[in-house]
Amino acid sequence: MEIVQNISLKAFNTFGIDVRTQYFTEIESVDDIREALSFANKNQLPYLVIGGGSNILFTQNFQGLIIKNNLKSIEVIHEDQNNYYIKSSAGEVWHQLVLYCIENNYAGIENLSLIPGSVGAAPLQNIGAYGVELKDVFYELEAYHIPTQTIEKFDLNDCAFDYRESIFKTKLKNQYIILNITLQLKKNPQFNIEYGAIKEELEKMNCTSLSVKAISQAVINIRSSKLPNPKEIGNAGSFFKNPIINQEQSGQLKKEFPSIPIYPSKANQFKVAAGWLIEQCGWKGFRKADYGCHAKQALVLVNYGTAKGQEIFDLSTAINESVFEKFGIELECEVNIV
Repeated sequence: MEIVQNISLKAFNTFGIDVRTQYFTEIESVDDIREALSFANKNQLPYLVIGGGSNILFTQNFQGLIIKNNLKSIEVIHEDQNNYYIKSSAGEVWHQLVLYCIENNYAGIENLSLIPGSVGAAPLQNIGAYGVELKDVFYELEAYHIPTQTIEKFDLNDCAFDYRESIFKTKLKNQYIILNITLQLKKNPQFNIEYGAIKEELEKMNCTSLSVKAISQAVINIRSSKLPNPKEIGNAGSFFKNPIINQEQSGQLKKEFPSIPIYPSKANQFKVAAGWLIEQCGWKGFRKADYGCHAKQALVLVNYGTAKGQEIFDLSTAINESVFEKFGIELECEVNIV
């Protein structure tokens, strides 16, 4: 394991923010993790573990150690009558895992195609798209417990998954480094095409026979048409979560704004489309200098080239304030601010 000093993080975050870190290393084994954490502790340095850098906004230089999780491997570890059990290391690219499963006709994550980021980030925030969440296919994970330097297993219940949440973002925040996850994928697909524009896209594709590959391609087409490619325009996907409101709030908002998109969530709770709220406040397509709000999706804040992280964060604050003023709803960042 090599530790380097004073390098730019521009290539390690999808916003493309050009900040520097005091120290940087990549881990490829549990021994590397122990060595990296030992270095940080010995030198009394704060540290931050990153994966694909697709869910992070750096607002300043990092005075500490950045640890890039580069653990790699994908394998089928078990199968039974109905399922395949696919184990993937945390440093793998999520979309590459999806493509591997599609190529082998392992069904269940095709709706999660083209989500940026690493496999290790998937359980951290219970990634989801087009009617499917990670928890729907999750079997277990292994994680390194930092205080005791031991490896522990977590099953579905242990992870306490919720909307873009897990126990690793709440009760156990900063206590574990995720090493790998195991997914339980179907041998007999149960297709989910009710959400969003998947049906319409399949029709455009002249799809006559449903398959995991066709649904994946439809999702890729939809995402590509609406969301900017981080390699072309710096972004971290959806900057805000869709807010959850109660029944009383839902009723009041429906009266005042009849066209507001509100969907049932859990018992007596409703999900509001954050992108619609932001668009109604006039932010869609907003641009100042090299930062702004994407022209096709108001939920996506972007760096057109040389924007600073603080500029993007200040924009997110202004957006939140205007949404609260108009709708009485406070947005919550999906992106981690550093």
